[in-house]
Amino acid sequence: MTGPRVGLTGGAASGKSTVAALLRDLGAVVIDADLLAREVVAPGTPGLEEIVESFGRGILTKDGHLDRPAMGSLAFADEEARLRLEAIVHPRVRARAAALEAEAANDALVVHDIPLLTESGQADTFDAVVVVDVPVETQIERMVRLRGMTTEEARARVAAQATREQRRAVATCVIDNTGTLEDLRRRVTEVFAELSGRAAPRGAT
Repeated sequence: MTGPRVGLTGGAASGKSTVAALLRDLGAVVIDADLLAREVVAPGTPGLEEIVESFGRGILTKDGHLDRPAMGSLAFADEEARLRLEAIVHPRVRARAAALEAEAANDALVVHDIPLLTESGQADTFDAVVVVDVPVETQIERMVRLRGMTTEEARARVAAQATREQRRAVATCVIDNTGTLEDLRRRVTEVFAELSGRAAPRGAT
């Protein structure tokens, strides 16, 4: 017996990436949507070509890569631009994630690390959803301190995402990340054990 197909999410600077790494250390197969989002818009891909067609060559760096900070600033400041970008990137990411999941062993606990899981309406597609949770002010403080954002930039990033309440509403398991790393490791280990014992292997009838 093993755990179900799991979605992992959390707001900006919640510590979701740390949780993903801890789950990977415990033996989970983690499929990182952010990494896939970079892959599907790499130079020479149809994804990047479509972004250039939609937003112009000004969102490219001199060496032909997507200028992610420029694209991010545009998308988070303009909802219409964000929706256009998501319509290009999200279907490609989902297709690549499905392919990677199909390659995983049937008895593996597969965790899809998806920052915008709540916003993209994918919660119902998973057997369980793990939400990494911190207060909004903690998110803002971390973005300012660790990512060099201004307070206004950090608040805009938070405002562009689902609310804390919306994420918690779709959660099967909530992981509080306001304590120490050891506190976090202990809680992640508990959640991994719970999920690993919850259901039969993927593909079982």
